[in-house]
Amino acid sequence: MVNSNSIPFEKAIELCLEHRKKHKVRLLSQCWVCLRYSKEDPVWMCFNNPPENRGCKFVNRLFDELE
Repeated sequence: MVNSNSIPFEKAIELCLEHRKKHKVRLLSQCWVCLRYSKEDPVWMCFNNPPENRGCKFVNRLFDELE
């Protein structure tokens, strides 16, 4: 069941890219581990937590600021 706090998959990808451009990816950070593990495939990235896509604290924060 999808609720009003759900992040659309495409929006989550966009917010992830925005966060990485703004803050850069530092060695051994959460983003570095996520990118290394997922090989930049959005299906395997931290934010991908169906059906709400709220698995990444950085993407969640950016999305909540939009509301």
